Amino acid sequence: MTVSSVGRRERKKAATRQAIADAALRLFLEHGYDQVSIRDIADAADVSTTTVFKHFTGKEALVFDQEQDREAQLIAVIRQRTSGQSILDALRQHVLDTWPPIETHPQRAEFTHLVDSTPELRAYAGHMWTRHTDALATAIADELGADHDDLACATLAHYVLEIPTLARGRQDPRAAVEMIFDILTHGWRPPTAH
Repeated sequence: MTVSSVGRRERKKAATRQAIADAALRLFLEHGYDQVSIRDIADAADVSTTTVFKHFTGKEALVFDQEQDREAQLIAVIRQRTSGQSILDALRQHVLDTWPPIETHPQRAEFTHLVDSTPELRAYAGHMWTRHTDALATAIADELGADHDDLACATLAHYVLEIPTLARGRQDPRAAVEMIFDILTHGWRPPTAH
């Protein structure tokens, strides 16, 4: 009995969180980021402002509502990869599974315009993935038996987390991700003249 009530509670929390995020994005797209208050979002989602802040740290987090579990997912990718799978291959698969679908979403153009036209959101987006560099570098170092301050592990983590920024807006986001991972895997080679 306890298990089902916990499950129900978690489902309700997740549904409330999603309702808040959906209301926020709708309002931001309709009225602009700066014209929408937390109170507006709470009213649209039929919750209190306190409830909004229980689920989100601020307005920026409402726009990027999927950010919450990213660090745990990145660490799990490293620690739970299949036997024989390299760290880079596991990270490549994770980025390919999570990032290109965002780039091809039907609301991407509207969402991108919202982010690009709002300095706070541009800054938040720029740091969204890279804020997890230390945690990812530590997970990589742990898997390799290296020191937590190992520069090679930190460098790899940093560049992997920059991939969405580098590949953003490319005609074929998936191909861009693959190309960047190929550079990380095999090293950089100068492009040949066409």
